[in-house]
Amino acid sequence: MLSATSYRRVIKKATRNHDKFFIVLCHNKGDMPPQLGMAISRKNCRTAITRNRIKRIIREVFRHYQAQLTGLDIVVINKPAAALARNNVIAESVKGHFKKCSSIKQKIIKQES
Repeated sequence: MLSATSYRRVIKKATRNHDKFFIVLCHNKGDMPPQLGMAISRKNCRTAITRNRIKRIIREVFRHYQAQLTGLDIVVINKPAAALARNNVIAESVKGHFKKCSSIKQKIIKQES
């Protein structure tokens, strides 16, 4: 996602799930390709190296799950614990969130049918 209006739309209409490391907001937008937005704040991750590491891991997991996330806009917001977590722990956390978003999307499709 590139614009502030895209982020606002997702934040306003999103389904939320969270854990110790992240808050993930997802919004169904039909059959469009999935879009990923990240709000990795300096308040929660002091160093640029840490923020970039977290973003790199999130993008990599997103690439693997893109096919399952078709039609979703997703925003990932970090919590302070993410700065101290190991790479594999961050990846597992994000995978779990993406699986939840995918299952929420499936429920919405079933309700519309």
